[in-house]
Amino acid sequence: MSATLALLSRELRLALRSGGGAGLGLAFFLIVVMLIPFGVGPVPETLAKIAPGTLWIAALLATLLSLDRLFQADFEDGTLDILALSPMPLEGLVAIKALAHWLTTGLPLLIAAPVLGMTLFLPDTGYFWLVASLALGTPALSFLGAIGAALTVGIRRGGLLLSLLVLPLYIPTLIFGSSAVSAAANGTDPLPAFLLTTGITLLTLALTPFAAAAALRMHMR
Repeated sequence: MSATLALLSRELRLALRSGGGAGLGLAFFLIVVMLIPFGVGPVPETLAKIAPGTLWIAALLATLLSLDRLFQADFEDGTLDILALSPMPLEGLVAIKALAHWLTTGLPLLIAAPVLGMTLFLPDTGYFWLVASLALGTPALSFLGAIGAALTVGIRRGGLLLSLLVLPLYIPTLIFGSSAVSAAANGTDPLPAFLLTTGITLLTLALTPFAAAAALRMHMR
C-alpha cells in the first residue's frame, strides 16, 4: 500500500508541476464551452438543447491534451524500465498513472462543469446527472487513453496518432454520458443511459490496465 501511495503521490506531483499539463485540460474545457455562445448565438433555447453534448465533447477533448505524456517522459529517461522491474505489476503501474491523470484532469472538469452548464442554460434537472455522468464517465476516458498512450509511447510526436486511436474508443461513453444528461434535461428517464455509462466504465477499469501493460511490454523488449 505504501508503494502504491508513493507512486500515486509522485504522479500527482509531476502532473502539477509547471508544464505538466494539469491545468491545460481545464483551461481548454473552459475556453471551448465559453466560445459556443459566440458560435451558435446567445439564444437560451438553442444553448440549452446543445448543452449536454457540448459539455461532454469539451470534457472528452480536454482529457486528450495531456495523455501523450502519460508514459512518454518515464520511457525517455528510463524510469519506466526501473518501475517495470519493481515488485509492483505493470498493470498496477498503468492503473495508478491513469488514476493520477483523472485526478489532475478529469476531476477539475467535473468541478467546473456545473458552472459552465449555467453559461449554456442547462435546465435545472440536468445538473445532477451532468455531474453524476461525468463522475462515472471521465475515469473511462483516462483509462482508455492509457491504451493509446502505451501504444504510442515510443513514437516521437505521437499525439495525433494517439487521438486517432483513442477517439473511436470514447464514442460509447460520449453517447451514453451525454444521453443521460439530455434525458434528464428533457424530463425523461436518464437512468438507462446512466447505467450503460457505468457499465462501460467498470468494464474499462477492469480491462484497460492489462491491455496497456501488454503494449508497454512490447516497447520495452
